[in-house]
Amino acid sequence: MTVTDGSRTADNGVDVEALLGAREVLKTAPEAAQFTWRASSTWTHGVHSTSSIENYFGLGEEQHHKKKTTFDIDHPEVFAAPDNGITPIEFLLVGLAGCLTAGVASVAQNRGIQLNSVEATVEGEHDIRGILGADPDVRNGFNDIKVTFHIDADASKQEIEALVAQSQKRSAVFDALTNPTNVSVEVA
Repeated sequence: MTVTDGSRTADNGVDVEALLGAREVLKTAPEAAQFTWRASSTWTHGVHSTSSIENYFGLGEEQHHKKKTTFDIDHPEVFAAPDNGITPIEFLLVGLAGCLTAGVASVAQNRGIQLNSVEATVEGEHDIRGILGADPDVRNGFNDIKVTFHIDADASKQEIEALVAQSQKRSAVFDALTNPTNVSVEVA
């Protein structure tokens, strides 16, 4: 899709017209905007499991992805594991990188800014003494997360910074990481 914004034309592959149309419809039908995303995980052996994503609820009914996607989750050899996949906490970094990068592409498309390349590097500082129970005063999760973008676009540095800022503002994963989210765990 090509979008022209004043004197600029961009084709970053994002259907902004459809997104803006959906936004307008959902303003008058907030019940349709209530989505439930799902993932399942099945233990394999040791700390290795496979997780899959196939369906979700949205727009008032069950929805299905075009295909079921399966991921291997494990721990690295330095944790005495076979390293059959990335760690669960690395998936969190993947989610943040993917969400922010998609946001940059969407905002750029809407603003008529042509992207040439976008790369997000996400690093999470993690003291593993917490998850190992070695120090009860060390938290289990990340202490800090840093996202660094390298963006080549037909735009000024200030315009690129504004793309990233708007992506961050609208990112579901950034919001979930930086604001309290109710999480319940139960045994059925």
